[in-house]
Amino acid sequence: MQFEDLALPESLSQGIAAAGFITCTPIQELTLPLALSGKDVAGKGQTGTGKTAAFLIALFDRLLKTEPAAVKNPRALILAPTRELVVQIENDAKLLGQHCGLTVQAIYGGVDYMKQRDALRQGADVIIGTPGRLIDYLKQKIYTLKDVEMLVIDEADRMFDMGFIADLRFILRRLPPFEQRQNLMFSATLSHRVMELAYEFMNVPEKVSVTGDTMTADNIEEVLFHVGRKEKFPLLLGLLRRDGMERTMIFINTKREGEYLYSRMNANGFPSRLISGDVAQEKRLRIMEDFKEGKLPILIATDVASRGLHIEGVSHVINYDLPEDCEDYVHRIGRTARAGAKGKAISFADEEGALYLEAIEEFISHKIPTEWAEDDLFVNDFNRVAKPKFKKSLKNDGPSGPRRNNRPNPRR
Repeated sequence: MQFEDLALPESLSQGIAAAGFITCTPIQELTLPLALSGKDVAGKGQTGTGKTAAFLIALFDRLLKTEPAAVKNPRALILAPTRELVVQIENDAKLLGQHCGLTVQAIYGGVDYMKQRDALRQGADVIIGTPGRLIDYLKQKIYTLKDVEMLVIDEADRMFDMGFIADLRFILRRLPPFEQRQNLMFSATLSHRVMELAYEFMNVPEKVSVTGDTMTADNIEEVLFHVGRKEKFPLLLGLLRRDGMERTMIFINTKREGEYLYSRMNANGFPSRLISGDVAQEKRLRIMEDFKEGKLPILIATDVASRGLHIEGVSHVINYDLPEDCEDYVHRIGRTARAGAKGKAISFADEEGALYLEAIEEFISHKIPTEWAEDDLFVNDFNRVAKPKFKKSLKNDGPSGPRRNNRPNPRR
C-alpha cells in the first residue's frame, strides 16, 4: 500500500513526503485503514516496524478533519514510558506534521520545569509526555484534558514494568469518556494485563498483530557466544577489531558494569559513552544526538535505551550482559535492522547470563545460533584499568546509631 492511496489531507501528505515515506510497512498497512476510519486499535508489532508513524499519521488526520474547540486546550495526548522515547516521538511528529499548523509540545522530567509549564499555558494541540510530569502539571491545573479527541499509549507493557500503571490510570480517568475519543495502543508486546487495560479504557479495540511466528525481525542475524565472565572483554575487543562495527550499541544490566566497561573501552582506543537512568537528561540527549549523527561510534547503555528509540544505521547490537527479562532481549536487538535494514545481534552468555538463556529462547520461539570463538579472536594485550571503588553503606553500630567516619580525632 502506498501512502498516497490513503486520501490524506494535503498538508499531512507533504510531511510524509518530506520524511521520505512512500510505501506502508506491514503494521501501517493493517492499522491505518482502521485508525483512519475512526476505530480504536491495539497494535502489536516487532520493534522498528513503523508503529510511531502509524499512530502519528492517524492522529494528524483526525485533528485536521475536525474543528477545534474555541479554547485552545490539548486535542491529542500521547503517553510514553521514557524521556528518550518522548523526545523521539516529538521529533517524528514535528517532521510529519510540519505543514499541518498544529502545535506539538513534549513534557518530561529532567529539563526546565518552568519552560515546559509556560509552554503548556500558552496552549498546545498535541501533548507528548511521560506520566509523572504530566500529572504534576495537571494537579496544578496548568492544562486540562477535557477536550482530548485522541489518545495514544506507546509501549504500554513498559508502563507496567516501570511501575507507571497507577499514574496511567490517573490520567486516563480524567479524559472524556472513551466513546467520545479515539484510542490507539501500540507495543512490541501486548500481554494479558495490557489488553485488560485496553478493554477498560478503549472502545472495542481492533487487535492487530504483525509479529508472525517469531518475536524478532527476520533481517537480524543473531549469534551467541558462551564465554566466561573474565573472557567477555577480550572477546568484545576481538569482535570489534575483526568486524569493524561502525555504529554499535552495547547493553549491560547495571550502571556499575557500564562504568567499568566505558573506562576499558576508551582506554583501548574505542571511543564510547554511557547512558543510564541516573545520567542527567540533557547529557543523555546530547550523547544520543552524537550517536545518531555518527559522531560517536559506540554507545553503552542500560535498558533505558532498549525501548522505542529509532536510530538509523545501527549495524550491531551486543548484549554484553544477557537481560534478566526475556522481553528486553527483543527490544534490545530491535535497535538494529530497523525499517527494513539488516543488522547483527551478538550476545555473551557468561556464568550468570546462561541462567536467563532458556527463558529468552522460549520467549522468542527459537534457539539463538551458537558460535564458538577461536583462541586468536580473544585480545589479551589490552590496556587494563582498575575497577572503580564504591563506598560501602554505613551500618548501625549498636544503639548509638550509624558509625562515624574513621578520621583520627585531633584532640587525641
